[in-house]
Amino acid sequence: MRRSLFWGVDSAAIADQTLLNCVVTNFGQPDFWGRYLTTVPNVNEGLSKEEITFMRNKGIKLLPIYNNFQEAIGYSTGRVAARNAIFNAQRLGINNDTFIFANVENFFNIDADWLMGWADAFVESSFRPGYYNDPVEGDFNEAFCQAQGQNENVRNQTVLWSAEPEPGVTRKSDIPAYNPESPTCGGNVWAWQYGRDAEICPIDTVLMEAQLFNSLS
Repeated sequence: MRRSLFWGVDSAAIADQTLLNCVVTNFGQPDFWGRYLTTVPNVNEGLSKEEITFMRNKGIKLLPIYNNFQEAIGYSTGRVAARNAIFNAQRLGINNDTFIFANVENFFNIDADWLMGWADAFVESSFRPGYYNDPVEGDFNEAFCQAQGQNENVRNQTVLWSAEPEPGVTRKSDIPAYNPESPTCGGNVWAWQYGRDAEICPIDTVLMEAQLFNSLS
């Protein structure tokens, strides 16, 4: 049976009318848009309530990302990062039960304790835990598999957004077959960033399975 897939983008820049026009003209109408909950100087602009309203008025769902942390080592550090993400999601009025993704894609120092701390804090909240990750390069694969073996929340409650492989940016009408890399121990890989750093617009292109799409605000 053919799976239901949804196409969208993520960006460090604010999703405004100018950027949306660029995306629609060159790639297609996004079903969802990945954006960061807070500003990180010289990295990304943070979400605002106005931006969320703009997306909703355009029929675009929000894929929330949190990256305002310096390391992914230690259980307490993971819990603190999660609590900060939860606070900002509440501040922005993001709907309950939405998955929020920790951006650990570029982290080569990740441990199982951090991943467990992130998951445990989220399960105690009104939101749900995800990891935006690279299962091929860096330490995520080993850390996730260790955490999955030790922690029921990681094993049963988390969703993965994979950054591998990278066949390249496409139009919505030309998406590749859904084939993200997953950790060697498995996991719920419900999203795939298959195209990075489009030249025409400052976005990446993403595919998502229906079970994640339906949970988004």
